[in-house]
Amino acid sequence: MIEPSIHEIEKWLTIESETPNLEFKEAKNQMPEEDICKLCVALANEGGGHLVLGITDKPPRKIVGTKTVENPIKTEERLNQILGFRIDIKTIDHDDGRIVIFHVPPRARGSVYNYKGQYLMRCGSQLLPMGDDRLREIFAENRDDWGDEQSLINLSSQDIIELLDTQAFFELFRRPYPTDRNGVLESLIQNRLIAKNNGSYSISRLCALLFARQLSNFQSVQRKAPRVIVYTGKNKLESKLDQPGNKGYAVGFQGLVSFIMSQLPQNEIIKDAIRREVTIVPEIVIRELVANALIHQDLDVSGTSVMVEIYPDRLEISNPGNPIVPADRFIDGYQSRNERLADLMRRMGICEEKGSGIDKVIQTVEVYQLPAPEFISSYNRTVVKIFGHKPFEDMTRDDRIRACYQHACLKYVMNEQMTNQTLRKRFELPESKSATVSQVLAQALEAGKIKTDETMGGSRKFARYLPIWA
Repeated sequence: MIEPSIHEIEKWLTIESETPNLEFKEAKNQMPEEDICKLCVALANEGGGHLVLGITDKPPRKIVGTKTVENPIKTEERLNQILGFRIDIKTIDHDDGRIVIFHVPPRARGSVYNYKGQYLMRCGSQLLPMGDDRLREIFAENRDDWGDEQSLINLSSQDIIELLDTQAFFELFRRPYPTDRNGVLESLIQNRLIAKNNGSYSISRLCALLFARQLSNFQSVQRKAPRVIVYTGKNKLESKLDQPGNKGYAVGFQGLVSFIMSQLPQNEIIKDAIRREVTIVPEIVIRELVANALIHQDLDVSGTSVMVEIYPDRLEISNPGNPIVPADRFIDGYQSRNERLADLMRRMGICEEKGSGIDKVIQTVEVYQLPAPEFISSYNRTVVKIFGHKPFEDMTRDDRIRACYQHACLKYVMNEQMTNQTLRKRFELPESKSATVSQVLAQALEAGKIKTDETMGGSRKFARYLPIWA
């Protein structure tokens, strides 16, 4: 058991906000047993820590003392019976009052604690049940990585050549094709894509997912094939095409992007007195978002795949699983659910370096004067909506606020700041529309999406703006 000292407790008093491993409760007189149990379970699920009673919850933090837990030994026994894991309790008599500290151990790897059937975690000052994605991640901790599991076994060297597009493997890595078969097989083994055992070979799921000539030859990954659906109207009532892919992600990626581009609606634009037809979304946006969806999908979710849904006025790209990074932080945040898949895709030049893909999407959307994309975390699915061109006057209030927020984020990650002028340029509005843009800024401030840079003083004319989280 970790024994917090008086000195350490006094350091805790200076902490501005609670951490995932430290919870304060005033509890001057009493604290319900159920509340203590819930907090201990949540702390254990997040790596263990301390529940401290007798200190105020919010800063400026101070010791107020507590009468809770008159008999620490009996309380320990009681909690251990209820929770099924050991909680150690220590009391400290401080000059300002009595403090009770519950030391909570971390959960075991691959397991998660519950209280009355609830798998709890802390979110700010709230206790919430864990989502399905988080539970799956925990339960999978003791299993082999999804991609390292074998898809096919007991194969000959000829089987490997016939099942995998080895030519594309070397082309994508910009390496010359070996002069003999052993050189091909050795390269795949070195990259942990195939394995050799007692004279026969096996192909990993990750290898099949990336380099299969036909995904249908691999039962464990065939349902992971991306699917393109084209609808006749602005809803899902009637489709005119439903096309699943059948090549591995790496060998079929450029073909997938080209196929999507061929199905996109065309918009007629006039620029420099020349009339021409263009797709509603540039190819670079399709490329980045499709790569993102393939990489960040939850591969443990069965029976579903990456989907590209095309409507006359928009495009929706979705993947299984809720995002690890909150949807409104896609521009500045990065955490890959499938690190080996992401690393291989980056090395082959299919996707951008960490975190830069969404930045490029937002930047391209602004250059082409498109409405801001919408990032949505729906039930067990992550969706990105990209819209065709829409004049500023036709944009809704939410469209404008979303564009304002994303512009602020983009400027921030570029080490710049949003101003009225930069936002006007983003909307392609003349200087006479400064007041209109000021209204958008005010709406975004009111919605809690942006904030003013206080270092610039109180001048509205020269105000600079930051995303709210900056």
